[in-house]
Amino acid sequence: MGGRVRRAAAAALLVLTLGGCATFPEQGPREWREQLEGAGELGGPPVVPEDTPPPQTPQPPGPEGQGGPQQVPSGCQDPDPQVIATCLEPVGAIAVLPDAASALVGERQTGRVLRVEQGSEPQLVATVPVDAAGGGGLSGLVLSPSYIEDQLVYAYITTPQDNRVVRLAAGEPPKPVLTGIPRGPVNNGGALAVDEDGSLLVATGNAGQATPPPDSLAGKLLRIDLQGRPAKGNLDPLSPTMSSGLQSPGGICVDPRRGTAWVTDRRAGEDALHLIVPGPLPSPAWRWPDRPGVAGCTAQDGAVAVAQMRPESLFVIRSDAKNLFVGAPETLLQETYGRLSAATLAPDGLVWLGTVNKAGGGQPVSSDDRVIRIQPLAAGGDHRQ
Repeated sequence: MGGRVRRAAAAALLVLTLGGCATFPEQGPREWREQLEGAGELGGPPVVPEDTPPPQTPQPPGPEGQGGPQQVPSGCQDPDPQVIATCLEPVGAIAVLPDAASALVGERQTGRVLRVEQGSEPQLVATVPVDAAGGGGLSGLVLSPSYIEDQLVYAYITTPQDNRVVRLAAGEPPKPVLTGIPRGPVNNGGALAVDEDGSLLVATGNAGQATPPPDSLAGKLLRIDLQGRPAKGNLDPLSPTMSSGLQSPGGICVDPRRGTAWVTDRRAGEDALHLIVPGPLPSPAWRWPDRPGVAGCTAQDGAVAVAQMRPESLFVIRSDAKNLFVGAPETLLQETYGRLSAATLAPDGLVWLGTVNKAGGGQPVSSDDRVIRIQPLAAGGDHRQ
């Protein structure tokens, strides 16, 4: 990986056709145990205690300084000012548009891509046929690094034959970018991000294989260019594989200030957060033995926020300049919006989240599933921007 992500690695030792042509919008008190440092990779993986009851943490203020929900939703009408869109199917991915006021939202099971904005009805942009079996469907969505000029969007989807990355463009059918990612009975979901060099980062599930072969695209962190070729700067210039060892990734997040990148993974026996570095997947930088179902994540100036499905919350941890996590973790939005899934950082620094309460195990309210926009904690712990 290029740029500061490569430097962070050294420091850490480091097609399917659309059901119609796409049209895209123009731009417009919890007890905790402090982690031990200096023991193992990245100071040793901190562990979330299993025997501590979850806290009732106040929610952060909304984008305009408002608090959380004050009234119960009625049908698709949700009075919470932090709710951007309602009555969606389970949300698989979100890509915030350059205006920071609207976003493209991918529904995991239906393959629909909708443009959402507060105060407006969701607008259907495209429908990508997907196969949601085995945790698949539409699980990744990211704007082209030059979206303002080219209006291109990339999606990670599951088909009956494979998992793949496709490109969506206005007035055109989707085009395959990277195909042949193995699919299996489980762990078909993936995630997408754009790194600081403009390359696509692709996290793939292991498709149920305990140890996929080295030449397989399953269970890997891939780094490709926008045409699906191995990106410049990869360890092996002929291979898209940057790292290996993933099982069921939930999200990738790139810190725009530091250039470091993180990936969440639901593993056998624990959930984990890994710093992305070239080579074999490093030991977890953070791990959850209670397996809360980590999903999407965001990273900003060392603060990493991870969406969780069980407990229903947003888990926030902070790292120092060496990418070692320090201080107390915080649990936000606990049992406020239900099971959180997709998470992404908007250009204005706000965090957008999606829910999957209509999926198995959820307890939906009348306005689910929803897209929420919140103001995150700053790296230093301040609730304000």
